[in-house]
Amino acid sequence: MDKGGTAGQRVSGVGSVVATLCHPERSEGSVYSLASLSRRPAVPLSIWHLWIDETPRPGWANMAIDHALLQRAEHEGESWLRLYQWAPHCLSFGRHEPATRRYDFQRITELGLDTVRRPTGGRAVWHAEELTYAVAAPSVRFGSLPAAYLEIHGMLADALRDLGVETALAPPARTPPLDAGPCFSQPAGGEVTIKGRKIVGSAQFRQGGALLQHGSILLEDNQSFVLGLTRGAIIAQSSQRSRESLNNPEPATPLRSQEVAEAITRAAGARWPGEWNPVLYPEPALRSASSLYPHYRSAGWTWAR
Repeated sequence: MDKGGTAGQRVSGVGSVVATLCHPERSEGSVYSLASLSRRPAVPLSIWHLWIDETPRPGWANMAIDHALLQRAEHEGESWLRLYQWAPHCLSFGRHEPATRRYDFQRITELGLDTVRRPTGGRAVWHAEELTYAVAAPSVRFGSLPAAYLEIHGMLADALRDLGVETALAPPARTPPLDAGPCFSQPAGGEVTIKGRKIVGSAQFRQGGALLQHGSILLEDNQSFVLGLTRGAIIAQSSQRSRESLNNPEPATPLRSQEVAEAITRAAGARWPGEWNPVLYPEPALRSASSLYPHYRSAGWTWAR
């Protein structure tokens, strides 16, 4: 979920279980249960809400919205596909990542960088020149977390192939530990790659009977920026392969956020046929997210560990 080598902005608009593509893991307990949402009869699984969010938002807002969509999936049986970007550019941490130990808080503060901790697991991502996707739906739609992981990545790979990008899903491999470096330093099994290099980094969070999976689709590969924010001792501990991967990115096929969003819309509709309803008035979802804004804006959450 990261793009860009500077802190500047250039954005084009267009119980619970935690797991991540960067680092699968499990955790009990959720941040919020949306008690204000009454349970309604399940919405047919053939109905989708497609939200191409053309308003780039700060990290705290994006994470609150994704979490709110998860709650709507849990309490109202809704299924969502949201595509969005970030403004300002933002460094996000995984739910259980030891950010205070890994990253230089003083340097991040001096540079005036935006930071947020995700509700999902995994490792750090720099959100700049990328398009982020979020899928929130009842868990029964995809089955197990690993099955959802592969199915959603398969859809994204289809979308990128439609644009002429030769993608593949990474073969099964041992999951990189949290200390293996930032999210894009190496792929885990089932992640979308180009010539072996990760192009999509994703994470999951399951709450009750619903699933959230979101992730970054790189438009340009500038994830090495994260290394400049990492404490020296931690960099020394990271594998040589991880450091070389971030410092020597493969030339990427130029992609534009709008064309990627359109390709994902086509691929999702083909792979998950049903009634796709464009979200023209997102106010109800934004109202659902508003109660979560203070949580995701809190330094106590972002720098909790």
